[in-house]
Amino acid sequence: MDDLIAGLNLQQQQAVMCAPGPVLVLAGPGSGKTRVLTHRIAYLIGQMGVSPYNILAVTFTNKAAREMENRVTDLLSGQVRGITLGTFHAICARILRREAEYLPVTSSFIIFDEDDQLQMVKQAIRDLNLDEKRYTPRSVHAGISSAKNELIGVDEFLVNTYRDEVIKRVYRRYQELLLAGNGVDFDDLLLHTANLLEEHPDVCEKYAHCFEYILVDEFQDTNMAQYKLLKHLASFHRNIFVVGDMDQSIYRWRGADYRNLMRFERDYPDAQVILLEQNYRSTQNILDAAMAVIDRNPNRTPKQLYTERGSGASIVLYEAFHDHEEAAFVVNTIANLVARKQASPGDFTIMYRTNAQSRVLEEAFLYANLPYHIVGAQRFYGRREIKDLIAYLRLAHNPKDEISLLRVINTPPRKIGMKTLEALHTQSQRMGLSPGDLLLKLHQDMQASRAEPESYEALSGRATAQLVNFSDLLAGWRGFLAGEVGQSPSPLQLLDRILEDVDYRNYIDDGTEEGQSRWENVLELRRLAAENRERDLASFLEQIALVSDQDTLETSSNVPTLLTLHAAKGLEFPIVFIVGLNDGVLPHNRSLDEPEEMMEERRLFYVGITRAKDRLYLLYSQQRNTYGYPDYAEPSRFLEDIPSSLFAEVQPARSATEWSSSKPIAEERWESLKPADGVSGTKAGQEKKHKREASSSYPPSTRVQHPMWGEGLVLNCQSQDGDEVLDIFFEGVGLKRVIASLARLQIKT
Repeated sequence: MDDLIAGLNLQQQQAVMCAPGPVLVLAGPGSGKTRVLTHRIAYLIGQMGVSPYNILAVTFTNKAAREMENRVTDLLSGQVRGITLGTFHAICARILRREAEYLPVTSSFIIFDEDDQLQMVKQAIRDLNLDEKRYTPRSVHAGISSAKNELIGVDEFLVNTYRDEVIKRVYRRYQELLLAGNGVDFDDLLLHTANLLEEHPDVCEKYAHCFEYILVDEFQDTNMAQYKLLKHLASFHRNIFVVGDMDQSIYRWRGADYRNLMRFERDYPDAQVILLEQNYRSTQNILDAAMAVIDRNPNRTPKQLYTERGSGASIVLYEAFHDHEEAAFVVNTIANLVARKQASPGDFTIMYRTNAQSRVLEEAFLYANLPYHIVGAQRFYGRREIKDLIAYLRLAHNPKDEISLLRVINTPPRKIGMKTLEALHTQSQRMGLSPGDLLLKLHQDMQASRAEPESYEALSGRATAQLVNFSDLLAGWRGFLAGEVGQSPSPLQLLDRILEDVDYRNYIDDGTEEGQSRWENVLELRRLAAENRERDLASFLEQIALVSDQDTLETSSNVPTLLTLHAAKGLEFPIVFIVGLNDGVLPHNRSLDEPEEMMEERRLFYVGITRAKDRLYLLYSQQRNTYGYPDYAEPSRFLEDIPSSLFAEVQPARSATEWSSSKPIAEERWESLKPADGVSGTKAGQEKKHKREASSSYPPSTRVQHPMWGEGLVLNCQSQDGDEVLDIFFEGVGLKRVIASLARLQIKT
C-alpha cells in the first residue's frame, strides 16, 4: 500500500483510493493523470483483489496504452495478465470479431484506412454521377463521419438541404462498397459496437458483467458513440472511472464533445468529482498565463493550477514585422541558446495553428543551415511502397478488398490497363462475384481446363491472358495462408513470399538514393512483421490500420521540432515557441463568428501554452500574407487576456528594410545531431540529403526562371511518385511549391 501511494499528492491519493462507483477526475495539464490511472489499476488489483480479467482500461493512442501497461506491470511486478487495455478502436475491433455473427461483415473484416475511405467516397460519387468538384470527397466523407460519430445510420440521416440529400446517397453507396469489400472504417468500429450492445441485450449483459471496473483516459475527447458505448459497458457494475479536462478538448472537428463531461455528471449524479490541480511540468508564470486565457471560457469547472517549481522565467512576447521575421527570430534564439550551452537542440519546439505555417519556418532553418524535425510529414504507413505491400497482404487475407486489388494488380506493371480492369469489373458484376473472387475462380477454371470463353464473355482473350498470371499469384498466396504447404505462415513469411513472387525489390530499388531509401522502408516493414511473428495476419493488419500519428511520433532526435498545436496534445517540451498569434490565424478566421469554435480556439491556445516546461515565447506579426499579398494583421485577442506582468519587455518589430538586410544569427552550429525524417541543414543528417540532391536537376541554391513568376531560388527538392517537387522562393511572389516536370523552369547560369 505504501508503495502505491508513495509520492502522490493528497488529490492523487484520493483518486487512487476512492470507493467503488462512478468517479470523475478533472485533471489539469501536467497534473499526473497517467500516474493516477496506473496507480488506480494497481490499487484495484493489489489492494481490492479485483481480477485483471475484470478490468477494462481505455485510452486514445497505442503509445499511451503501452505506457500505461508498462507502468502497471512495474507497480505489480508483472502480475497484470488479463487486463483489457487499449484504444477505443482496438477494443471495439476485438469485440466485433468475437461477435461477428451479429454483423453484416465476417470476423475477418478489413479496417480501411483514411486513404482507402476517401477512395471509396470518390468511387461512390462517380457511381452516382455526381460532380466531384462540387461535392469534394473529403467534405462528403467528413459529413458521413460526423453522422456515424453521432450514431446516425444511413436510414436515420436527416435531410434538410439538397446537399444533405447528396451526402445521404453517397453515404448509402459508400456503405455498400465497404460491405462488398468485407470491410469497415474507423467510425464503423465504434458505431457497430455501440449498436451491437444496444440491439442485443444478451451481448451487452455479457460484457457489462465481465468488466467490473472501467477506466477511461482523455474523456473530454470522446464522441457520442464512445460515450454510449461506455455507458452500456458500465450498465451493470457502474464502476466507471473517467479522467479528463474540458479545457483540453481540442478535437471538435473530428467528433470529440467536451459536453460528455457534463453528461457524465448528469447521468451519474452520485459520482465522486476529484480535481487534480498541482502541476508537475510548468513554471508558475506559464500556468498563470494559461489560466488567464482559459478562464474566459464559460460553462467550465474552474481549476487553480499551481506548482512547486517557482515562478520561472518571464514569458517573451515578440512582435515581428511579418512572418518571415517571426521565423528568423525563432532560429536566431535557438542558435544563440545552443551556442551559449543554455539548451540542447532537442529542447525546442515550434507550434503553429495550421500546417501551412511550417513552410516559412522551414525556409528559415534552411537559410541558417540548421537541422529540424517536422511532425506531420509523410507518415511511414503512408509511403507508396508501404501502402503497396500492405495492400498485397490485405488482398491475400481478403480477396473481396477491391481497393487493395486495384492498387496492386498492375504494381509492378503487368500490362493490365484500364480497359482490362473495366472488363474485369463488368464480368464480376455479371457473375455476382467480387473482382478478387472472380480471379480466384478464373485460376481454378484454368487449372481444371474448364475456362470456356462463353463463361467469361466480358473478357477478351488478351484480357484473360493478362489476368491469369495475377490470378495464379493470388491463388498461391491464399493457399500459402491456408497452410497447404504445412503450418500457416506468419505475416513475415507471407510478406517475404510476396516480395519474391512479384520481384518487388527490382521494381522499387532502381539504384538511386531514392530507390535505396524506399527499399530501406520495406526492410523496416519486414522488421515490424518479424516483431509480430506470433500474431496472425488479421491481427497484424489490424495493428497497422489503427496506428495513429502520435504512435509514430519521433522523440529521440536531438533537433528542434515543428508541429501544429493539435499535434502537440499530450506532449511536453522545455522551451516552446508559439508563432502566428494574430487574429484570423489563432483564433482562426472561420471561428470568429461561432461561439463554440471560439471556445475551442481558446482551448487550443491553452493546450499550447501548457506544453512548455521552462520557457515560453509568443510571437505575432504586423503583417501576414493573405492570398499572396501582405496585409495588416491584428495581434491575437487572446494575448490581451494575459497580464502584462508575466511578460518580459516586448521587443519592437524592425522595419522591412532592416529585416531584409539582416541575416539569421547562426555563426555557431551545434554538433552531433542525429538525422531524422524531415531533417534539413548541412551538419548531421545532411550527407544523405546531399546524395539525393546530387541526382536532382534542381538542387538547392539553383536559380531558375519561371514564365509567370520570374526568377527564383530553389530552397528544397524532394522526390515524390517519380517526379521532383521543388520549394522555390520567387522574389516577386514569395514561396511556391511546384512539380518540376510541369513548371516549365529554365536554369539560370
